[in-house]
Amino acid sequence: MKVFVDQDKCVAAGSCVMSAADVFDQRDEDGIVLLLNPEPSPAQAEDVRQAAAVCPALAITIEDA
Repeated sequence: MKVFVDQDKCVAAGSCVMSAADVFDQRDEDGIVLLLNPEPSPAQAEDVRQAAAVCPALAITIEDA
């Protein structure tokens, strides 16, 4: 699994961080998404998929390997 974020689309809702805090964070100054781990482990896959699903801006995309 490879994860991509589009910071230009991000609306700083923080849903991704609540779903997968080991993979996503937010910038302190404006809350825009930060990708901490672009290749999460299989154990994190379900949480990452949930984060992408709940993102209101559809700023997270996933590529399965």
